[in-house]
Amino acid sequence: MKHLNPSTLHKPTGYSHIVEVTGGRTLYVSGQVALDQSGTLVGANDLRAQTRQVFENLRAALVASGAGLEHVVKITVFMIDASQIQVFREVRETVFKGPLPASTLVQVVRLARPEFMIEVEAIATVVDSAP
Repeated sequence: MKHLNPSTLHKPTGYSHIVEVTGGRTLYVSGQVALDQSGTLVGANDLRAQTRQVFENLRAALVASGAGLEHVVKITVFMIDASQIQVFREVRETVFKGPLPASTLVQVVRLARPEFMIEVEAIATVVDSAP
């Protein structure tokens, strides 16, 4: 996996412009929302709490496939209020260390349920060790 930020593009804040992957398994993780394992909403009207739960759910989904957050090459973030991007960025900085995934953020009018403030989907790549 190679992370690139060409000098011909602006310096990214909290993501990589390009992530190049060769070989391995590709995982496509559905959009994760702020529901805990029992299906209860975490963080009603609290973007920070919802974002933490979303990343915990993303981590759990990846672990179930033998991967981790370090394998994420791309995230797509859907938020109902992009003016709160700094809150999202602060939580994201605690989640991703080192090379950062490519990222897209989209403001939407609404998510699947009105109480959801954020949803994050991911693509990850895992290079399995040879037997």
